[in-house]
Amino acid sequence: MATLLHIDSSVFPTEASASRAVTDAFRRTWQEQHPEGTVIHRDLATDPVPHISAHAHTAGFSDPATHTPEQAAAFAERVRLIEELERADAVLIGAPMYNLTIPSTLKAWLDNVVLFGRTAGAAQSVKGTPVTVIASRGGSYGPGTPREGYEYVQNYLSAILADFLGADLDFIVPEFTMAPVNPEMADLVPLFEASRERALEEAATKAKQLAQRLAA
Repeated sequence: MATLLHIDSSVFPTEASASRAVTDAFRRTWQEQHPEGTVIHRDLATDPVPHISAHAHTAGFSDPATHTPEQAAAFAERVRLIEELERADAVLIGAPMYNLTIPSTLKAWLDNVVLFGRTAGAAQSVKGTPVTVIASRGGSYGPGTPREGYEYVQNYLSAILADFLGADLDFIVPEFTMAPVNPEMADLVPLFEASRERALEEAATKAKQLAQRLAA
């Protein structure tokens, strides 16, 4: 049975979050297509993981036999998160753009699971794992837009997930999510609605394809 690791990081509930609405659509389609599969849902907003500490960081570059009690405890938490990622056959990540980049809770999770010599570097224990990122944002930061140079979500996550970890990475990007609540963006509401529908469709299609492929 295939396992989907579903990670949300939006601070808002599903009904108020663009990224959660799309990850929810992905997950529901996955479960419909693959009901015997397993879904592990990690909500980093309600249950954040520890930010990387000196003990956790240094433990990753030293022999476990030499770890202090503090290093051992901190490293055990990293290993738990890494093993959860390694067991996943597919990963779904909700990554809304906050102040031009990802939420700090998602950064904390990445800092824990990126371990050179295991998940990153020459080893890449999760290499080839399909990872779908829902990269929602209030405006538009795509090529040719005025804010193209401020795109620090897809660029960063591509470097970490694809280059460092070797994941098979795919992005779904709901845009203009602030249009319905910002009067200055009222004329962009149609673009938001089109982007939302496209993202929901892409999520359902991707989930169906992955579930069928992994169940085969």
